[in-house]
Amino acid sequence: MLSIGGVVALLGQMPGGAIVDAVRSTRLVVGVAIVAIACCALAYAAAPIFPVVVTAATVHAMASCVLGPAIAAMTLGLVGPVRIGERLGRNARFASLGNGVAAAVMGTCGYLLSSRSVFVVTFLLAIPVLYALSRIRQQDIDPARAHGVGAHPAEDSPPFRFRDLVRQKPLLIFACAVLLLQLANAAMLPLMAGVVTTRSADWAPALIAFCIVVPQAFVAATSPTVGRKAQQWGRRPLLLAAFTALTIRGLLFAVVTDPFALVAVQIFDGVTAAVFAVMIPLIVSDITFGRGRFSLAQGIVGTATGIGASLSTVSAGFVADKFGAPVAFIGLSCVAALGFLLILLIMPETKRDHIDANPNAGQA
Repeated sequence: MLSIGGVVALLGQMPGGAIVDAVRSTRLVVGVAIVAIACCALAYAAAPIFPVVVTAATVHAMASCVLGPAIAAMTLGLVGPVRIGERLGRNARFASLGNGVAAAVMGTCGYLLSSRSVFVVTFLLAIPVLYALSRIRQQDIDPARAHGVGAHPAEDSPPFRFRDLVRQKPLLIFACAVLLLQLANAAMLPLMAGVVTTRSADWAPALIAFCIVVPQAFVAATSPTVGRKAQQWGRRPLLLAAFTALTIRGLLFAVVTDPFALVAVQIFDGVTAAVFAVMIPLIVSDITFGRGRFSLAQGIVGTATGIGASLSTVSAGFVADKFGAPVAFIGLSCVAALGFLLILLIMPETKRDHIDANPNAGQA
């Protein structure tokens, strides 16, 4: 079931982005995706049989492919390209807080009631989400800005076509950097969880929980600052900091033996997560704004994300089985260092000092 959802999510990234670009109302896309996910959760709880679960997993993955790009597009339509950095940081903060609260509520319900109650909670949580969405007025979202077109597109700059996008070197370089990020990062926590379980079985559940919570808390605390600093310093210094933190994290996982100290190492995961939660839509906006296809470009980067994450767990698991977890961690750290070099030597700065945007951008 997980494989079906993963394959659909990987293949659906670019079509999902194209759908968001083609629809005028990004708010409507977000609403439809949330309703679809809520109905899938209810289906899991009501009829956990093979045909229903397969269908729900497929629909859930498809809805997720449009939900992320649609929220980023709605954000761009609300505040414009000048202020999107800080707004994306605030988005990441609330996303981390939401993840933490939802995990706590679902875990409590699953423990006290039943495993099916987790899916019912998911369905019920969609209700306040839809209410919050309804409080955003449609007229506050500029549809042209939401798709990255701008207020006054130049006559000699037609909208990007797909082949135009894949010829954009900054976008391709950034997609490769994200692929390397996921290739280095996706397997680290599962491998570390295995190490913790081996060394301290009694404390393993609590320690692994803390390893998940610590980065989320760091993201919630620092993401708005990341957005502001990206506007002041540019994008490359923060990308370099993120890859540096990921490289150090892998090396520390390879040498640290105290299970409790591993929780502290997860601070570095928070640094990487906070930067890339903001940088992915921000850099895509830099590259595409003025000629559109913002969401399709996000789909290209999303595909790179899925490929990197899939290869990471397979390759790191193989290395860990053959040579041990420390060697696997060092290998993942080397991949992160390769991403650092890619940003340092090849990736151009995408921040634009002057953006031709609607003069009212950011006032909504």
